[in-house]
Amino acid sequence: MISWSIFDLPEKKSKLVEFEKLAENPSLWDDQDKAQGILKQIVELREEIQKLEELNQKIIDSHDLAQMNDESIRSDLESELIVIEKLLDQLELSTLLAEKYDHGNALLAIHAGAGGTDSQDWAEMLERMYLRWAEKNNFDAEILDRSVGEEAGIKSVTIAINGKYAYGYLKSEKGVHRLVRLSPFDAAHRRHTSFAQVEILPDLILDDMPIHIPQEDVRIDVFKSSGAGGQNVQKTSTAIRLVHIPTGIIVTCQNERSQLQNRENAFRVLKAKLLEIKREEQEKELSGFRGAYQKAEWGSQIRSYVLHPYQLAKDHRTDHEVGNVNAVLDGDLNSFIESYLKFTIN
Repeated sequence: MISWSIFDLPEKKSKLVEFEKLAENPSLWDDQDKAQGILKQIVELREEIQKLEELNQKIIDSHDLAQMNDESIRSDLESELIVIEKLLDQLELSTLLAEKYDHGNALLAIHAGAGGTDSQDWAEMLERMYLRWAEKNNFDAEILDRSVGEEAGIKSVTIAINGKYAYGYLKSEKGVHRLVRLSPFDAAHRRHTSFAQVEILPDLILDDMPIHIPQEDVRIDVFKSSGAGGQNVQKTSTAIRLVHIPTGIIVTCQNERSQLQNRENAFRVLKAKLLEIKREEQEKELSGFRGAYQKAEWGSQIRSYVLHPYQLAKDHRTDHEVGNVNAVLDGDLNSFIESYLKFTIN
């Protein structure tokens, strides 16, 4: 039988009891954010415990059936074992997501690189890829800001990916993504190489954000949202642009019709960017102990997607590769994510 100590089931049950006692205290609701955070923990722990106990029962039942040595149920038993192995792989992967923000939501931003229309089209292909990945893995996705290209594609997009472990899974996607293909925008149909930068930030909307932004450090501009024309064009100024004066970071949000909502989302993204800068500075300080620090830059792509003269998607950090590039571009990213998480602990 499998020992569940590796999945900390007793510890999870103990934590659940602790949080449930806290939730029974009426004074907890004096702090709404803290109360919501505890309730979220309770829901997540109950789901984890239920999954572990259901899996444990599956293993017990399969073990009992195997002891019967009945050939008539052999095929059913083999099918059940495949399901159990898949669930165990998923649980094992979740144990690799133990860093501070891994369990929470993520902010995903895509920026087209140099290369004009081809790179903007590539950025839009990546946008679709991540939206399809979110859909296939039951994450909620919300576009906070989107800047379209002049001819095709997008210049940039910011997407909130909400769900348990969203940041833990997506952090492997941070960096430069490279596409090689015959350009549909080149009259001579020549091969082009396009680049796009992917940012992954922890979204701490429900947590205590450890970032304070003095009012005098931010310039707030209000402008009319851009649209496709006609009824889609905003008649009032609802879009928000934040300029963080000390760092020069610019954040825009124009997806919501409410100026207040766009403002809230813009500060949400700005705080996440400042938190990432703070974390990167800490990484630099620790680089002498943990190896060389390398920031994602143009030319240091983490993954290449080749559509011509052959088809291959390859991660340059782990050497994991997939021949069916179209499936990858349709959101089948889990094999890349899993290989990266396992690579980082080796």
